[in-house]
Amino acid sequence: MRHYGYFRATKPLNRALYGSIFFITILMATRFSVTFSLSLPICLRTSSIAYRSYPKHLLKSQSCPLWSSSFSLCLHTLRSKSTTVNPRRPISATVRSFSASSTVSGPSSSKMSATEERNSNPLLEDFDFPPFDRIEAKHVRPGVRALLKRLEGELEELEKTVEPSWPKLVEPMEKINDRLAVVWGAVNHLKSVKDNPELRSAIEEVQPEKVAFELKAGQSKPIYNAFKAIKESPEWNSLSDARKRIVEAQIKEAVLSGITLEDDKREKFNEIEQELAKLSRKFEDNVLDATKKFEKLITDKKDIEGLPNTALGLAAQTAVSKGHENATAENGPWIITLDAPSFMAVMQHAKNRTLREEVYRAYVTRASSGDLDNTPIVDQILRLRLEKAKLLGYNNYAEVSMATKMATVDKAQELLEKLRSSSWNAAVQDMADLVKFAQDQNAPEADNLNHWDISFWSERLRESKYEINEEELRPYFSLPKVMDGLFDLAKMLFGINVEPADGVAPVWNNDVRFYRVNDSMGSPIAYFYFDPYSRPSEKRGGAWMDEVVGRSRVLSRDGTSVRLPVAHMVCNQMPPVGDKPSLMTFREVETVFHEFGHALQHMLTKQDEGLVAGIRGIEWDAVELPSQFMENWCYHRDTLMSIAKHYETGESLPEDIYKKLLAARTFRAGSLSLRQLRFATVDLELHTKYVPGGSESIYDVDRRVSGKTQVLPPLPDDRFLCGFSHIFAGGYAAGYYSYKWAEVLSADAFSAFEDAGLEDEKAVRETGNKFRETILALGGGKAPLEVFVAFRGREPSPEALLRHNGLLSAAASA
Repeated sequence: MRHYGYFRATKPLNRALYGSIFFITILMATRFSVTFSLSLPICLRTSSIAYRSYPKHLLKSQSCPLWSSSFSLCLHTLRSKSTTVNPRRPISATVRSFSASSTVSGPSSSKMSATEERNSNPLLEDFDFPPFDRIEAKHVRPGVRALLKRLEGELEELEKTVEPSWPKLVEPMEKINDRLAVVWGAVNHLKSVKDNPELRSAIEEVQPEKVAFELKAGQSKPIYNAFKAIKESPEWNSLSDARKRIVEAQIKEAVLSGITLEDDKREKFNEIEQELAKLSRKFEDNVLDATKKFEKLITDKKDIEGLPNTALGLAAQTAVSKGHENATAENGPWIITLDAPSFMAVMQHAKNRTLREEVYRAYVTRASSGDLDNTPIVDQILRLRLEKAKLLGYNNYAEVSMATKMATVDKAQELLEKLRSSSWNAAVQDMADLVKFAQDQNAPEADNLNHWDISFWSERLRESKYEINEEELRPYFSLPKVMDGLFDLAKMLFGINVEPADGVAPVWNNDVRFYRVNDSMGSPIAYFYFDPYSRPSEKRGGAWMDEVVGRSRVLSRDGTSVRLPVAHMVCNQMPPVGDKPSLMTFREVETVFHEFGHALQHMLTKQDEGLVAGIRGIEWDAVELPSQFMENWCYHRDTLMSIAKHYETGESLPEDIYKKLLAARTFRAGSLSLRQLRFATVDLELHTKYVPGGSESIYDVDRRVSGKTQVLPPLPDDRFLCGFSHIFAGGYAAGYYSYKWAEVLSADAFSAFEDAGLEDEKAVRETGNKFRETILALGGGKAPLEVFVAFRGREPSPEALLRHNGLLSAAASA
């Protein structure tokens, strides 16, 4: 988790020590990152998988449900039974027809015709919004194969007729890749939120065929040569920045896809890519299955003493779903799981130390034994990534990763070390404070605090020091009010209106909400889904925002306007219990704001070139800027007071509690910083120095890194790497440092609002409009450093991040 504070610096930062090292050299490290491939998800929170939504390696991210009473536009009339809509103004955010008519051959009385298959398979329909309510596992194999066959034909035809011009090269490639991205994205999304064995099996079977098509497209010599011809043409200098970035990115991506390799090496490269895709999928399946596998049935109430009512209600609700029909929050039985709401409640509040230890050990050893053991999978992934890097002429996989990022390996490592040295002493003091507090409470474990004690005693210390009990704050943070306040903030900052549009688009679960985003004139500019609640039996953990479709001029249905962007945000917070709405912790509020920040960058883009619109084409280590920026508003008084209303009485959060929340913002900031730095550092170590099969195991590397990034050493049997989906099943391989890199950007961006005056609404609106017109509007059409300078008027400084975290003095004296 990331926490920022508003405290002003007491003395200036020594930029010679820190700032200049980090950002002055960034200009030389800038990379372009755009591909024509398929979109993956972008995660932006927790330690579960995080993806990102764009082409080939691109990921997508997070979501939330919104309740608003301001819905004034009529719901769209559905154009077909369950999918398309006919809004007041044409929705250009539509997906083109995925007709398979040209791909199914051979008449047969026992087989469906192409038209019949298209009509019976929702993946092949002409839809505006994916028919999530009707897509089943049985549709995946025939649907994806029919689509791939059609797209292969289109690719072959393009290779024969390609010319080095935008209409004859880029536009047809965008259409080909978008069709696959939308269909595969819908299928993969369902696997993340509605997992089942049949869907897994279907995806596993067709994924190699999908990867093979991507490789074929990425290694097309005619297309590669056409892109190079554009760059070498006399017209190059007249192209827009966005188009130049697209061309340069495609050339680079083709090289990284193995196009320049000799035939035998290219064949080996392709084998590696197929195997990596298979291993990553298996890794994530194992994490999900291991998480689902753990259930702790509790029948004696004294064993769960300390758990708040919300957690007891969830545990009883889980028990009911597992066949204990008479389970109640008061009398049980209760079932504890490793899903985030349940796990965190035990770690923070259970007085039963034995229970805390059991649940903690289960969590840090997930997917590390038996049939679900990810250890050999991690080793194989690292071996193949290194082999891939060597084939491409790089020393290690981190260099491959950095080829499309802002940073270099050296600069990323330099940043992590500077932050580590600024955080270490504060983290040591955090532990000392915790030990002393536990001793003062006469805790038996005080002189031997272990990992399963840290969260519990941290919560008690925070309650004592700031008189804040996070569970007691839940009634003030009901999901409907949080969403209303978030939408009001977006209206004030960016001039948009978010309105419920349930019924316009099919959804995959009854809890999913659908929203329309309108401009100040009432015209729709984007749409998004929000899936807020934890469903441990079918939904993977974490929170993310993902792209459904992106803004695009080329993919406009009417050919004159643009296709509007559609996103989905996914969270895993506590669902409603009984007749109560979902009551959120403050951290869950931050998560919703975070994911909405990602969605805003996707939805408010004004870039019409689809390949660099929204989050597409933005260097990975800059993509967290809007999400982390939005978290800061959770501490803004007017914003917080607008969402913090007691769900029963409507009473506002007391002013003294707000001030305590603000004061507690830097509580254990050093420890929280080191936690993220451990993840980022071990990621880079594994992708730069680790030798698969060498003298060190992956766990040896983690323990070595932990020696510098954890005050309390990890358990000997800690196997958190087996659940580190970010880097082994997501898009953060040799890129987890991006969270910290982007934190510098986001904190400095928010400081522009502090400089303008957070209590000056006119100044905040003006600064918000500037943020929208630069950070949110320009997408990947300009280099992120240029975009930042356009907003801030200067290059980034780390001062705001250190100040917000209360670590400024430590950095200045380091």
